[in-house]
Amino acid sequence: MMITPVHRFRDIERKPEYLQPEKCVPPPSRASLGTMWFIRDGCGIACAVVTWMLVFYADFVVLLVMLVPSRDYVYSVINGTLFNTLAFLALASHFRAMLTDPGAVPKGNATKEFIESLQLKPGQVVYKCPKCCSIKPDRAHHCSVCKRCIRKMDHHCPWVNNCVGENNQKYFVLFTMYIALISLHALIMVGFHFLYCFEEDWTKCSSFSPPTTVILLILLCFEALLFLIFTSVMFGTQVHSICTDETGIERLKNQKPTWEKVSGWEGMKLAFGGAFSLGWFNPFSNLNCKSPAPSEVVAAAPASAIMTQEEIEQFLARDVAVQMLQE
Repeated sequence: MMITPVHRFRDIERKPEYLQPEKCVPPPSRASLGTMWFIRDGCGIACAVVTWMLVFYADFVVLLVMLVPSRDYVYSVINGTLFNTLAFLALASHFRAMLTDPGAVPKGNATKEFIESLQLKPGQVVYKCPKCCSIKPDRAHHCSVCKRCIRKMDHHCPWVNNCVGENNQKYFVLFTMYIALISLHALIMVGFHFLYCFEEDWTKCSSFSPPTTVILLILLCFEALLFLIFTSVMFGTQVHSICTDETGIERLKNQKPTWEKVSGWEGMKLAFGGAFSLGWFNPFSNLNCKSPAPSEVVAAAPASAIMTQEEIEQFLARDVAVQMLQE
């Protein structure tokens, strides 16, 4: 079959072991799959542990350095409750973003039987990932860290040790939002505490020595300012991606949309699992994401790269089921 060279995004891998679908190991049955999704990446695990340690450090300074020694009981209770609630929600969001399947495509499903079951229509082609031997849905990209193709992959974030995709983007957005809020809250409390200590005796405004208190507050101030800027930017870019229905990878590649865009408020409702409610801010609520039907897994190709139905049947007859799409 003649392959037109005009489609610049396609690179055909001509090695037989990649082109023959019977070389792909069939995906394991659902009964044999575990329910836990966890990426065993040393760098990602270290970043995730550091994230939790930084939140615990901020909580330690807020409680034991600023609030517990305070003489204003109401001030301490209100700010302690608010800060710890936001910190708990931030860590819960981080936990869900890290342990939720971001939308991984079944591994090894590029078999001849599966290709034939798609019942391709004229003008449709299928793409195969040469790295994980999977049929790639539209807008899916292969992650070299997760070693899987991820639907609507935005990026791989080492701080949550996971990809950000269609199934866990809500939790990542909540994580960045709550971290930004506790960072802002910590900065405000540090400012008030410094003013209070300047007016009073430093030995009375903290249970620690004055030099230790100053060092702990400066470190917290630096941490809070750094993460406030970082997470605010990430939160803004994620909300923009949702509202424009364009992932970070698609924007980076300047990829022209071949899908029907769902933008604005409808995109937010789709990403957060329904109409606006308090559930949007709840990291424990599950997303009611609709799994694509087998026929929806096929990607649309540009007119210059379309295969006719007859060509597809000839392709399958020669045991060559899919084309390779280089990331």
